[in-house]
Amino acid sequence: MPAAARGPRRAGLWRHRDFLLLWTGQSISEVGSAVTTIAVPLTAVVVLGASTFQIGLLSAATTVPFLLIALPAGLAVDRVAKRGLMIGCDAARMLIIGSVPVAAALGDLTLVQLYAVAVATGVLTVFFDVAYQSYTPALIGRDQLPDGNGKLAATQSFAQVAGPGLGGGLFGLLRAGALTADAASYAVSTISLLLIRTREAGTRAERAAGPARPRLRTEIFAGLSFVVRHPILRKIAACTATSNLFSAMAFALDIIFLVRVLHVRPEYTGLLLAIGSLGGVTAGIVSGPLTRWIGSARIIWVSILSFGAVGLLMPLAQPGWRLALFAAGFAGFVFGGVLYNIAQLSFRQAICPPGLLGRMNAAIRWIVWGTLPIGALIGGTLGTLLGVRATIWIGVSGSWAAGLWVLFSPLRHLRDVPGPGDEYGPGPAAGPGPDAGGGPRADPGPAAGSGPDAGSGPDTGPGTVGPAGPERRIGPGAARPAIQEP
Repeated sequence: MPAAARGPRRAGLWRHRDFLLLWTGQSISEVGSAVTTIAVPLTAVVVLGASTFQIGLLSAATTVPFLLIALPAGLAVDRVAKRGLMIGCDAARMLIIGSVPVAAALGDLTLVQLYAVAVATGVLTVFFDVAYQSYTPALIGRDQLPDGNGKLAATQSFAQVAGPGLGGGLFGLLRAGALTADAASYAVSTISLLLIRTREAGTRAERAAGPARPRLRTEIFAGLSFVVRHPILRKIAACTATSNLFSAMAFALDIIFLVRVLHVRPEYTGLLLAIGSLGGVTAGIVSGPLTRWIGSARIIWVSILSFGAVGLLMPLAQPGWRLALFAAGFAGFVFGGVLYNIAQLSFRQAICPPGLLGRMNAAIRWIVWGTLPIGALIGGTLGTLLGVRATIWIGVSGSWAAGLWVLFSPLRHLRDVPGPGDEYGPGPAAGPGPDAGGGPRADPGPAAGSGPDAGSGPDTGPGTVGPAGPERRIGPGAARPAIQEP
């Protein structure tokens, strides 16, 4: 049994050194990226005078790499040490994000540079997020995934509370210089990853001595095949992709809605978003008791259709006291999104063979984040043609209705995540090959927790620039999805 599976798992995550390092580093990085979530669009709108369509294009630039390279990224993640890849991505993003305040200080900042930073950071985020989602299980056991994912989601939500308020305040003082906070947070994350001692099983050198690999194309599409063949995973992917498409339409315009329609001062936009983000913190805290009460499988559709319906209050907001409707609606939207992300991520990690985790996560990200740039472009276009408020109505309504995908699926008849031997649970030991465990019947392979890779693998959930959060996007500004993919 791997060392990581013994002491720390018995002692609990609060005494698990490596998980605490990962959690701490990512928590700080999340705060930094939440600052960027508000600082980048504010820089574009206030400093550079960007139009509604240009803001939609900026949002799309951040997520288009998921549409283009997520599938090959999954194969790369399965072939290399995930921790080393994450370290490289964090270090590179520190330098790229840091270029913005430097250019601003020199008076050379342009929209073109913001677009370039968004694309470059998005490419690195693709690799980091896929590796991150496949690395968490390497540190903790299958039975601790809901707890671990809940802790990661709670701090991500806290970052969405603290980050926008901090970002708004820093922008008021420093303008584009506020992004220095995000660059510094990536440095902290890099150091925390360097201090982790646990190593993943199945290194590149070990796999090189194994049987000959199938064709590259077969390996790349193995994760996608697994997702499409699984009767529940494909509905989860469809739900998240649809939700992200519509939420991207709405959140591409959130800063314009607040500043130009509701006449909120730029330095107060972050505070308003921070108040709404308390819903995510609350969700992370109560996810454990709610999951036990509602059921670990049933909560996937209950979270988005019941709690998420509160998000329909957002477009009802008006200047004055009715600004509270935006905060309340956003809080409900984030609450439902965080619950959804924790539940669906834990479901995926529990039923997928360890050797396929990277490609499965990449396939999910390709499907569900691939709709984000499309939604952002549609949002920018509709915002110009129909108006900002009408576009936000369409976005939040469509995002909520996406829950019908999982309601009308086998999940409706399940209370908890299926275990080994159950109809939709992990099947018998998977044979060799990239598609192991993925036959016509959903056959996710060996139960997580058995075999040399037991419990190893990884995960967590967008914003404008910076690492991404859950798969279903639930946060404004496009920096890290809250409801995005879990």
